[in-house]
Amino acid sequence: MDLLKQALIRGIIPFAIMTGISLIMVSQGMDGFQIKSTFITGLIVTSVAAASVIYDVEGWSLLKQSAVHFLIMLATVLPCLVASGWFALETPVDFLKLFGIFIATGLVLWTVGYVIFGKLIKK
Repeated sequence: MDLLKQALIRGIIPFAIMTGISLIMVSQGMDGFQIKSTFITGLIVTSVAAASVIYDVEGWSLLKQSAVHFLIMLATVLPCLVASGWFALETPVDFLKLFGIFIATGLVLWTVGYVIFGKLIKK
């Protein structure tokens, strides 16, 4: 199965689930911010799940896989965070803080993934 097809399969499931939850929330007349947050969370999970195929590319070093994954997250997750309304983004410093949170969270999650999948599971 080619990588694009795998990415679509991995991404469509969380997208469908979170979109469905968002639509149920709409039908129940829930708060618009909660609906938007649920949908954006679904977009983020979809992006992360679909981009995980990068780590299945044989012949690529971990550094190359990580760099490509980072660029994909930069192009997908960061705009979702900006659009989410979860952060006060009134000044350039606010955007820098958000970018710092994005980088720090990514480093922590990458490290946890590396320890779990690269070290513990191999044993």
